[in-house]
Amino acid sequence: MTDQNIIVRVAGRGEGVTADGRHVALAAPGDTLTSDGQVLPGPHHQPPPCQHFPRCGGCQLQHLDDESYAQFIVDRIAGALASQGLTTQIRAPLLSPSHSRRRASFHAERKGNQVILGFSQAGSHDLVDLKSCWILDPVLFELLKPMRVLLARLMTAKRRVEIQLTIVDQGVDMLITGVAAEGLDAAEAISAFGGAHGIARIAIDNGLGPETRWEPLGATITLGGVPVPFPTAAFLQATPEGEAALVAAVREAVGAAKTVADLFAGLGTFTFALAPAAKVYAAEAGRDALFALKAAGARAQLPVFADHRDLYRRPLPPAELDRFDAIVIDPPRAGAKEQADGLAASKSPVLAYVSCNPSTFARDAKTICDGGYQLDWIQPVGQFRWSTHIELAAKFSHRG
Repeated sequence: MTDQNIIVRVAGRGEGVTADGRHVALAAPGDTLTSDGQVLPGPHHQPPPCQHFPRCGGCQLQHLDDESYAQFIVDRIAGALASQGLTTQIRAPLLSPSHSRRRASFHAERKGNQVILGFSQAGSHDLVDLKSCWILDPVLFELLKPMRVLLARLMTAKRRVEIQLTIVDQGVDMLITGVAAEGLDAAEAISAFGGAHGIARIAIDNGLGPETRWEPLGATITLGGVPVPFPTAAFLQATPEGEAALVAAVREAVGAAKTVADLFAGLGTFTFALAPAAKVYAAEAGRDALFALKAAGARAQLPVFADHRDLYRRPLPPAELDRFDAIVIDPPRAGAKEQADGLAASKSPVLAYVSCNPSTFARDAKTICDGGYQLDWIQPVGQFRWSTHIELAAKFSHRG
């Protein structure tokens, strides 16, 4: 056995890589690949806690201990930066604990008289019927069994259904897509389920958009101490711990800024974390999210100006960006190429960039640094426990 057979790192899709570049499924750093293709576990290879791993596509990295999982996150970010010729301080990742996911999307299908409910298998459209889950908040997992009973009354035999669950202030927000749920029997089943299981809202989407069927109280999510109306199945950071870590990093980056632009503001995760200490301009393209943010800010009498603006089609130009002491940007996975051009040419003292994709972040960071900024630090956040999905927050300072 030679050192060439030792697993030295984990690649972007979760497979181990030997010193000579071979990719090995379900291998951790320090494992050894034998001549007949077996993997001998090393010091960083842990027994996966979930009975469904690795068949379930919800997790890819349960065989890694926390040390190697954290190193995987750092390596992913460092590799993306290196591809753009960038380096900076990458802090120790902040990992969300197991059983902490407060939102998730499931699929369901009928097989005879049974309803199969869970995540898709890795690399397949087949479903894993979840009997346990180490990533979901117990509040969500405990709904799966009664949900099977509800879905058995609502589903047709051949159509696959999607269910999105999110924990909100009043309970669980539920969107079921792919059922008609017509008639008195369906209405009674939905009402009975909602009342029995502390559901905040049940909405049905049969192709024409969500229609609320159960909502005894208006659903809200509290962000920065402010209750914000929660649109059906709206975006929310996956775990409370992940949200807190990103908010803390953004607050650190922004510092004592008195005027802040929050770009791709969503429901206001960062807007309400920064107001009222700062006046915040919040730009968001999604109408439902924008109206929720605007209503919450007005009700709380905070210095927040909400602007319905598509930053891909109409990015803020440097002249507008220069009016702010700090800028926060949290784009989707595609990044913010168009807005990054404006940021690079601006003179705002500080930028805080939150990203869920190291590759597009590195691309935009290169543009921003080629303008007038330096990349001071990156705070990785591992809120998608045991998955290859990575979040980060970064601080840029203007060199001028």
